[in-house]
Amino acid sequence: MNPAHPVIRGVLLDIDDTLVVTREAFGAGIAAVAREHLPGLSDDEIAEATAMWRADASGHYRRYTRGELTKDEQRMRRANELHARFGGALLNTETFPAWDAVFWSAFEGAWRPFEEAADVVDGLLSAGFALGALTNAESEMSQRKLAATGFGERVPLLVSLSTLGVGKPDPRVFQEGVRRLGLAPEETVYVGDELDIDALAAQEAGLRGVWLDRPGARRGGVHLEDPEVARERGIPVIASLAELPEVLASR
Repeated sequence: MNPAHPVIRGVLLDIDDTLVVTREAFGAGIAAVAREHLPGLSDDEIAEATAMWRADASGHYRRYTRGELTKDEQRMRRANELHARFGGALLNTETFPAWDAVFWSAFEGAWRPFEEAADVVDGLLSAGFALGALTNAESEMSQRKLAATGFGERVPLLVSLSTLGVGKPDPRVFQEGVRRLGLAPEETVYVGDELDIDALAAQEAGLRGVWLDRPGARRGGVHLEDPEVARERGIPVIASLAELPEVLASR
């Protein structure tokens, strides 16, 4: 343990692509809507469409987390960008709900935890760490996701986009998570799969950030994904949650 830093007593965890394999679930959702609205797409094109959805190069989801767009507005804009790229009809407020229903049914049906996540969570709890989830998704869906993947009772949802009406990287989001853990920011680690709005933003809010950089899982688009930036800021980079206990032990 580094004597220059307070002891770590708590861990806040992102949900999507940290505890739950959301990337594959997005693929299932995009494949489902493609069958109905973009017929004829090849497997490679569906993979491209999924990557485009995840990258969100126009930053619509981030505008949503800042309160600049509603959930449906940002989703319809992203859907129409896919349709423009792959030859689909323009969606509007009358046709989009059916598109979204198809997406959500397949998306939710594909939720699963990362293989190592349950063991890591159990190990952290056994070691006495306070745990909680902090996400940029809305509360009701996040609760369902945690319950469906086996984390509902072990990793309580502490802060979501519904809590304050804004999301990461706003420092108030992290500070609220720490408050609900009953700890000080410097006693708390935040682990997430996005360098900028997760690890760096947590660090700027006074927590200790860890970037979960899984191989092949980067989004591209508006997302900062530079390991050199992480190193310069003293952000630990891990390729799996299984590496987290060692990072905690060294801090």
